[in-house]
Amino acid sequence: MTIIQAEQIMLQEPTHARLAHDDNYAFGSAFINGVYCGVHEAAIPIVDMGFMHADAAYDVVSVSKGQFFRLEDHLNRFESSCAKFRLNNPYSQQQTAEILTNLVKLAGTREAYVWWCVTRGIMSGGDRSDADAFENCFYAFVIPYMYIASDEQRTRGLDVMISKNYIRIPPNSVDPTAKNLHWMDMKLALFEARDNQKEWSVLLDSEGYLAEAPGANIFVVKGSAIYTPDSGCLEGITRRTTLDLARELDIPVHVQRVHKDELIHADEAFMTSTAGGIMPINSVNDTLLGGAVGPGAITTKLHNLYWQKRWQGWLGTCVDFDTPVVIAE
Repeated sequence: MTIIQAEQIMLQEPTHARLAHDDNYAFGSAFINGVYCGVHEAAIPIVDMGFMHADAAYDVVSVSKGQFFRLEDHLNRFESSCAKFRLNNPYSQQQTAEILTNLVKLAGTREAYVWWCVTRGIMSGGDRSDADAFENCFYAFVIPYMYIASDEQRTRGLDVMISKNYIRIPPNSVDPTAKNLHWMDMKLALFEARDNQKEWSVLLDSEGYLAEAPGANIFVVKGSAIYTPDSGCLEGITRRTTLDLARELDIPVHVQRVHKDELIHADEAFMTSTAGGIMPINSVNDTLLGGAVGPGAITTKLHNLYWQKRWQGWLGTCVDFDTPVVIAE
């Protein structure tokens, strides 16, 4: 079994093709505090705490073949993230879904990357330790979907390293289950990987156990079972989906602490992300997983089933492109 060339399919098959759209949305669409615009026009105030202090919660959902995937799960996670950071979304879940849908329709993107956030906003006065002193702001944008790991990378598997210089921000500092903009540990680990001629990094916690990769959850395959960390990481929607698919395939699943040595000596490993789906790993710290080049059998099955079921409409919310978006003047 070989890896489905999902990126190529999305680019070439008519059912995935981008629909007609206004030239203003050629690069994507955005929603900035109540106003729709082209993504190239989108901006936030420089004194918004989301910019100044990374004081925000965000989420990302993807669209494929004109269907949001697990939209309700993403909206629920976003609501939870806001609550953990004492932020208030000025829009209800239904209104948020409507805004995101409008953005997809404006851009005509049947394959889309959909991002939105609530920031702390601007403090107009008062005590900065008072969460009620701020008016929280909502921003969103949609751009055509682009893989963070290409068909070529997923077909051969990614070469990664476990970061030597950085650990994941501890959960008792910033809760990783609330999707947030505190990325410097992950960004620096990515730069470290590139400096060492690797394509990705994996971060550990302070005790040498797996946390997550930059923008992705991590999975280890040993024998016929898969293992993934139970803490120190985002509760990814693609992670949840992978666990669902594994159970459907009768693959034993273990959500528990996973030591770094278990990754280095794994038979297979992969990462998961909304922006990449299931992304196979070829080697870790120059150790070829399973003693063979390329994705293993379990990883390949999960990868292919993920896209097959999505394109069949599994857990999808269809976008009604036939009904135009009415934008108030």
